[in-house]
Amino acid sequence: MIETGKKQEKVILVAAATEEIEKAERSLDELGELVKTAGAEVCGRMIQARDMIHTGTYIGSGKLDELKWLVWEKEADGIVCDDELSPVQLKNLEEALDCKIMDRTLVILDIFAARASTKEGKIQVELAQLKYRQSRLTGLGKSLSRLGGGIGTRGPGEKKLEMDRRLIKNRIAQLNRELADVRRHREITREKRSQNHIPVCALVGYTNAGKSTLLNTLTGASVLEEDQLFATLDPTTRMLILPGNQKILLTDTVGFISKLPHNLIEAFRSTLEEAKYADMILHVADLSNPQMEEQMHVTYETLRELGVLNKTVITVFNKCDKASEEILIRDFQADAKVIVSAKTGEGLDRLQALLEDWVREQRMEIKRLYPYTEAGKIQLIRAYGEVCKEEYQEEGIYIEGFVPSELYTKVN
Repeated sequence: MIETGKKQEKVILVAAATEEIEKAERSLDELGELVKTAGAEVCGRMIQARDMIHTGTYIGSGKLDELKWLVWEKEADGIVCDDELSPVQLKNLEEALDCKIMDRTLVILDIFAARASTKEGKIQVELAQLKYRQSRLTGLGKSLSRLGGGIGTRGPGEKKLEMDRRLIKNRIAQLNRELADVRRHREITREKRSQNHIPVCALVGYTNAGKSTLLNTLTGASVLEEDQLFATLDPTTRMLILPGNQKILLTDTVGFISKLPHNLIEAFRSTLEEAKYADMILHVADLSNPQMEEQMHVTYETLRELGVLNKTVITVFNKCDKASEEILIRDFQADAKVIVSAKTGEGLDRLQALLEDWVREQRMEIKRLYPYTEAGKIQLIRAYGEVCKEEYQEEGIYIEGFVPSELYTKVN
């Protein structure tokens, strides 16, 4: 829990709706969940319909006066705006409202700071925090130093906001060097995986869609499962042995979200790129969420930004046990679709059958009689491929099965 002194931080959510109000309402609902995950309490909300966001104060002057009274009435510690604020907007809002000013980006960074557990994760969070603060020292310094705690003041990137830009620049350069070393290690790990001839499947999707639960149910892993946004931050890879004894590696990745900060995407690029280097994508969507289609769109847009293109995609419509009614499922960008409940296990047999079919499609069929002197080749097929038929004959062992294309010449 985030506290200011001994009490929980109370904030008001603010949005400038440049599109339909309903969309802004849904976005504020999500922002409320983010604030709750960060440990603060939402005590009010305000939306102003505008043709464009006010460049100086985010919302118009009349609405700003209303907001000032609402802050006083609710005894709020601060406000959280639903878009990333510029340094000018931060400074002007601070002067007008005389309270702590935060935005969606700051809240997400704070959650990431709390969840980072690996060295790579901590480096990436601090890097994103410093880049965010670098251009906002004037606006943020006064706002975040006034309360001495709360959203935006914790995590591995926590420094005195009065540090000058030269120190921040030097720290960013140091973190980039450290991150480069970590990325090289990740590349070596990926290279070793490729040498195992085991296909890699990345679990992607909107935050809290149930990716970690799906990974745990399928593989028996023990990745943290929470009904909160960004419960998983550091990627986890586990092996899944399919019913036909074929093996694939499943990698759980950090969830996506609407308006994911650019600095965060850049800092976490090596982690997010697990999807880029995977052989196939499992796109997990929350069937019980009314905004599922919007969330799927955000996921695909983020994948495109990361350069994840031309991959086989299976969309897994998860949480069918929570879906209130029969929902029409559609995803024209997916190669296959399946409805499951990672919690109850419903539909997982169909998912595994789809995965088996996909693995076979990536492999080459082999039908051959091996002399007993070449039994070692059969061991390779068993280890990295699939043996469908095995017959012991006088001249040797007859095998029908599938092998990775890169091993075909070695066993043929």
